[in-house]
Amino acid sequence: MTPSNLLLIVEDDPGLQKQLKWSLDDYEIILAGNKAEAITALRRHMPAVVTLDLGLPPDPTNASEGLATLKEILELAPETKVIVVTGNDDRCNAIEAVAMGAYDFYQKPIDADVLNMIIARAFHLQALEQDFRKLQQQQTFSTGIIATSSQMLTVMRMIERIAPTQATTLLLGESGTGKELLARALHEKSSRAKMPFIAVNCAAIPESLLESELFGYEKGAFTGAVVQTKGKIEYAEGGTFFLDEIGDLPFALQAKLLRFIQERVIERIGGRKEIAVDVRIVCATHRNLQELIAENLFRGDLYFRLSEITIEIPPLREREGDIMAIGNTLLKRYCKDNHCKEKRFSPEAAQAIENYAWPGNVREMENKLKRAVIMSDNALISLEDLEMSAQPENSMPLNLKAVRESAEIAAIKRALHYSDYNVAETSRLLGIARPTLYSLLEKHNLQDLIRNQLDQA
Repeated sequence: MTPSNLLLIVEDDPGLQKQLKWSLDDYEIILAGNKAEAITALRRHMPAVVTLDLGLPPDPTNASEGLATLKEILELAPETKVIVVTGNDDRCNAIEAVAMGAYDFYQKPIDADVLNMIIARAFHLQALEQDFRKLQQQQTFSTGIIATSSQMLTVMRMIERIAPTQATTLLLGESGTGKELLARALHEKSSRAKMPFIAVNCAAIPESLLESELFGYEKGAFTGAVVQTKGKIEYAEGGTFFLDEIGDLPFALQAKLLRFIQERVIERIGGRKEIAVDVRIVCATHRNLQELIAENLFRGDLYFRLSEITIEIPPLREREGDIMAIGNTLLKRYCKDNHCKEKRFSPEAAQAIENYAWPGNVREMENKLKRAVIMSDNALISLEDLEMSAQPENSMPLNLKAVRESAEIAAIKRALHYSDYNVAETSRLLGIARPTLYSLLEKHNLQDLIRNQLDQA
């Protein structure tokens, strides 16, 4: 059972508590009999939906305690959907509760089927709004980049800082981590944004053609060269030139590229004239260039020219919180692209996506989700649609220190979320002093979460 299925029932009648718990067995039920218990349960469990009887002790015949409980719930967790339950002759208080921010109301006597339907709608709306909030919190400075994890937010802040400069930048990361998207982000945030962005994949072009592709050639330079042809570098004039998979650049071409980077001039094949080209250079590779240098497969002097600034992009499996954010965003996008009704992941599919290692990173996820959207006939995307098997929980640490650290991180993130990233309120919720909280934030490298919220404020 996931936290998104948590249902808090606030009801002082033990008989009704049992009836509701029995009839609402699709959810993980938490029971509370009064305001104090309700607020304690809210802080501890962060339920998605609450059913709240307005007639609470010490005066069950009066709605004042129930309305006060509603007010505090909405202050502590405004995203939680509250369904107020009232007596048959208490419609005015129910309307007042909705005006205060309650999601809906239901009048006794309880009909389990009708209440189930109202609760199911509340859970669905809460999930949609949660997805929307995540999208709002994501950095949107570059089309296609989806990030909520502290690791990727750090990368994106580096991109924003570097973009206005002319520094040659080297992007390092596994295949499928989004290196070209980040290169385009550097371009789009720079003063060159209105000029060309030209990309060349060094691994995708045969060695015999790569030199002419990069530098161009003069008429008659070789058999078949019937007209003068510009290279990709020239076409990038005034803009950004992106060399992808630079680690696969043939050794013989590395010296010529080095000269261009140093002098910012090129010579076409078969030409004698130096041509000045004004471009910003961004490179990327999934290979270890230091190892290639040690094996004499890559020039050390070229490496130092390319890596004025180096950005390491974490693989998807290390980006905490990003996997489902990316998965849900891509699922919505592909449903729209294929003109089909919006689909959701089944609980088993969501768990498999979250726990899978994604060796092919975002590119692998894109392929799986595109196929699943096209092949699925149902509203829920299943394991079979994804061609995945159930994934075991693979993140459980095996030593007490790791378990404690994991719990601390989870508790801090939950408290920050509850308090809307207010440090004083977060400290109060966790029952610790502010200096202790700052120490824990630094210990677990979570300062970026607060900085990001301040940046967006």
